Amino acid sequence: MPEQNPAVDAWIARQKHWNDEIPALRAVLLKSGLHEDFKWGKPCYTHEGSNIVLIMPLKDTCTLLFTKGALMKDPKGVLVQPGAESQSARQMRFTSVAEISRFAKSLKTYLKDAIEVEAAGLKVAFKKSTDLVYPEEFQSRLDSNSALREAFQALTPGRQRQYHMFFSGAKQSKTREARVEKAIPLILDGQGLND
Repeated sequence: MPEQNPAVDAWIARQKHWNDEIPALRAVLLKSGLHEDFKWGKPCYTHEGSNIVLIMPLKDTCTLLFTKGALMKDPKGVLVQPGAESQSARQMRFTSVAEISRFAKSLKTYLKDAIEVEAAGLKVAFKKSTDLVYPEEFQSRLDSNSALREAFQALTPGRQRQYHMFFSGAKQSKTREARVEKAIPLILDGQGLND
């Protein structure tokens, strides 16, 4: 069994929820032969340096996030798209150790498939940032401000998608407008939303 990462040990010790489920998922992942790492503030399991799955404790579920889950087979219909804008990742959600135990054999099959997807070099066909439709509150600013438009176009596609999700995630125009105002200085400085 691969070595446990001390950073993951420390992270688990700080968790206030899912104290039984996280170690149960960790044990299954380590037995699968994946290397345990710590990325993005979460336990990340890799194969030959490529990210395969992360443990993501959420409010209502303890989740495994498969980085290329959209390309995986899902015979049991358990892979869930985390959000409307998520193009690649898929979640497998658990609410108890008993549920993890019942699903352990199938989980090994899903892990094997995730590793095969990565080993085959399969890539998710992401929507291009130019295909995204921005809310009017932002689009009108792009149309009227050439410096903002040029700065936004100079951002990486991933940073552009971050902004799209940030703006589009607000239900009210007033909130979208406030988010646009907050983001404009960052965009003009060539920064992403979370830089």
